[in-house]
Amino acid sequence: MNIHLRNVGKKFSHEWLFRNIDISFSSGSRYALTGPNGSGKSTLIQLIAGNQLCSEGTIEYYSGEAAVPAEEIFRHTVISAPYLELIEEFSLTEAIDFHFRFKEIRKGFEPVDLINIGMFGGSENKYIRNFSSGMKQRLKLLLAFYSRADILLLDEPTTNLDEQGVKWYTEHVTRLKEPLIIVASNQPHEYNFCDDVFSLSNLKD
Repeated sequence: MNIHLRNVGKKFSHEWLFRNIDISFSSGSRYALTGPNGSGKSTLIQLIAGNQLCSEGTIEYYSGEAAVPAEEIFRHTVISAPYLELIEEFSLTEAIDFHFRFKEIRKGFEPVDLINIGMFGGSENKYIRNFSSGMKQRLKLLLAFYSRADILLLDEPTTNLDEQGVKWYTEHVTRLKEPLIIVASNQPHEYNFCDDVFSLSNLKD
């Protein structure tokens, strides 16, 4: 999956957050989007995911030579971000099963395997509302890492993780070879595995 942003801009009310973003992302590569708080990293991730619309410009998606319509990109994409909500009335097992009704799990794995992979042993029947913030973030990452998707979008991926959680994140994200990965972050330990780093400040007009 390849992605091309052409003169992309986003405006809220009458103020432009960014304009004239021209950048391409290639299949199988890993990229970081950096920049100060308020520079638009999370918004750009949301635009790429198709969760928000550009105020100007276009985002084009290609699977090989074939164009993928923007309204179909959700089928190819998985995202993890601190602001995305989990269904807190679910138990851990229910949350995992529910997620994989909509996303295909990576080849060679079953939903039950993810409990130990995510360091959740003994919490199978625990309700998500009783999880710590770090456990919730690790679950979001777990579901993203083990979904079979062409594009993996990570926004501030180690938010709320302790040292053990950060080590778990690094171990698992660096194992991924197939998806195009884009990380929005200001923390080098979250993206030091990436092939290219783009500063949003430098990309802005």
